[in-house]
Formats: sequence, structure tokens, C-alpha cells
Amino acid sequence: MVDRQQTRQRLREHLHALTVNIGERSVSVPENLKETAAYIESFYRDLGLTVDKQAYSYAALPVDNIIAEISFCENPKQRLLLGAHYDSVSGTVGADDNASAIAVQLEVARLLSQRSNKDAFDLAIKFVSFALEEPPAYGTRYMGSRVYAKRARAQKENIDGMICLEMVGYACHEPGCQNYPFPLMFMDYPETGNFIGVVNNFKSRRFAKRLLAQFQKNEDLPSIRLTIPLNGRILPAVRLSDHASFWDRGYKAVMVTDSAFFRNPYYHTAADTMDKLDFEFMAEVVESLVIFFLSYQR
Repeated sequence: MVDRQQTRQRLREHLHALTVNIGERSVSVPENLKETAAYIESFYRDLGLTVDKQAYSYAALPVDNIIAEISFCENPKQRLLLGAHYDSVSGTVGADDNASAIAVQLEVARLLSQRSNKDAFDLAIKFVSFALEEPPAYGTRYMGSRVYAKRARAQKENIDGMICLEMVGYACHEPGCQNYPFPLMFMDYPETGNFIGVVNNFKSRRFAKRLLAQFQKNEDLPSIRLTIPLNGRILPAVRLSDHASFWDRGYKAVMVTDSAFFRNPYYHTAADTMDKLDFEFMAEVVESLVIFFLSYQR
């Protein structure tokens, strides 16, 4: 379905733009946050999509969630959201965390925009790139996803399912390279990190099951699912991204991830650079997401 070679090249171009041309995308370098938002907005506009900016302030710093939408029919009743944060932690260019997710988000939008005039079914997909997720905004009302989810609930926005992309670019293939939080290390999970993980709370079980069923049609990307009760509060590590903002507002949401620091040894360090990423792995994540979205309502 997806031209993997072309997708890999485009993913590389996004990573180079975000991590080399722009670099660190933290609140410590506000001009880079602004440039990143402009890059994302420009990409969506070049696809012919309408783009909205959800503006808010972090202290005295103005920031924007960038929002674009693809509809496969007029007045769709079914609505999904694909989200990812575009900031990085201070001191790193954040290739895996989280430029990899933004690159995948953009390429999924590109591929689906090419199909929106060919396929007619009851679905709209909103692409939301969140301004702030990393410390010092993490866990505060200034997280871009918290701003968005709070306003969405207040405005009674229909979101049938939210997919959060959180670190989707790192793979490892040596037995023992994949770690897990307690008590998952005692369960029968893979020892190698060549899979993509899907994490959901109880409310999101059916949505996650549907997502995983489509992911498993891509034989080149193993995928596993983890269901956590109590909105993940019994296993705090699974709440460390933007999906939790939607869980806490009562929306169905899942996190799609390479498992972050349980696999990637460069997490939150200056060594989180694009040369560490597996672009074949990332292209397969794009493929799996496209399979899911194009199968929806069929």
C-alpha cells in the first residue's frame, strides 16, 4: 500500500528539518518552537488541508497547537484524532522524542490526503501537533494535549478515538535489549525491541483491539497491546504522554510507542539524534496507521 522507499526518504527529510535545521525544540529556545510550528503548518497547507492554530500561553511564551483535518465525506459522524507533541526536552534535539512521531504523523496525513478524493466513507481524521509535553510543562495545565482535551470536552467535541504517537522511531534487535516496568518483565513479552506497542485504558479496550487487528495485517511490523486499569495510575510510566490528557477527560485514547526509555538508551539525552533511528521501522508504523484509517467504517 505504501511506497516504503519513498516514505523512508520523506521521514528522513522531516527528521533532518526538525532535528538538524531547527534543533532543540524546548521552551528554552522559543524561536525554535515557533519555527517547528510553522514547519508543520506549512506542510499541512501544502497538502491542501485547512489548518487551525490553537493558541495559548505558557507563562509569557505564546505557543500553538497545530490542527489539520481530512474528511472522507461531507459531515462525517465518525471522528478520530492522531496526535503527537512537537517539543523536545531541554538539551536535546529529540529525534525519537518526539520528532519521530511528528514525522510519522505528517507522512500519514500526506498519504491519506492522496486518498481522500478516491475513497468515500464516514470518517474525518484530525491531526493535532501539540506544542508542549516535555518538562517543565509536563503534568501542568500548559501541556498542549491538556489544553486541547479540556477545550474539546467543554465544547462537546466528538472524538471516537485518539491515537497518541510517542517515540516511534527506535528499534533494537538483540535479545534482552527490550525492558519493561514491574511487573511486566515477568510476563511473556518480547525480549527484542522490534515491535510497536499499543497502550490503552479499560474504556479504550474496544478501540485498541480494533486498532491492533488492523496493525497485525502488516506482517512487517509486530505489534503488541497492553491494557492498564485506573487510567494507568497503577503503572505511572504508561501515562507519560498526551493520551493521558484524553483519558482524564473521558475520551477513548491509545498510545502507540516504541516504549521510550524501556528500549531507547538515548532517551532525554543529547545523543537522541536521527542517526540512531530505524527508518524502515518508522515507515512500517506509517503503513500500519494508514491500513487502520482506510479500514475504518468498512
